[in-house]
Amino acid sequence: MKEFFREIINYFEELGEIGLALMAFVESSVFPIPPDVLLIAMSLTLPQKALVFALICTVFSTLGGAFGYALGKYGGKPIFHRIFKKNHHYLEKVEELYNKYGVWAVLGAAFTPLPYKVFTIASGIFTLNFPGFMLASFIGRGARFFIVGAALMFFGEMVKSYLELVIIGLTLVVIAFFAILHGVYRNNPDNMKAGKKAKYHS
Repeated sequence: MKEFFREIINYFEELGEIGLALMAFVESSVFPIPPDVLLIAMSLTLPQKALVFALICTVFSTLGGAFGYALGKYGGKPIFHRIFKKNHHYLEKVEELYNKYGVWAVLGAAFTPLPYKVFTIASGIFTLNFPGFMLASFIGRGARFFIVGAALMFFGEMVKSYLELVIIGLTLVVIAFFAILHGVYRNNPDNMKAGKKAKYHS
């Protein structure tokens, strides 16, 4: 299986920036391999273009998110169950997050190692506010890819082995943010009501 995925990555890598754009796009809806893999490889080869590669990932991942949103909106739960055959329970968990945080949940998923495509398709199913969804996706994806790109541009191979730790550390910061946000909602009933309304409109 690893060899199969390696061949796929090599195929996209041979296409250069077009391959990076394609991988970033499809990963946001159906593809299992995150574009970070190719972003890292290309940035190590051409560190002076690392931020350009990060921008490509950000733009096309966000556009791919819009495609995932459309899949969810027009395909509904059947398309979700078809794509995530063994993980139907994801939809319920995402719905809980949307009830509490609205588009903030998309922002968190776009940045962290959470499966972003789960949230893009679910956003369409629950008709999350589209402009808010796109903005959260762009900010979250951009923050993630530009951190990776900038680190590789300035530190190259030296930071490669620590990238995963950096992402984990930043993920913990995001989780802490959501914990604080949840505390605010819990202590303010009006905000909690607004959060539940956000399921469809925030």
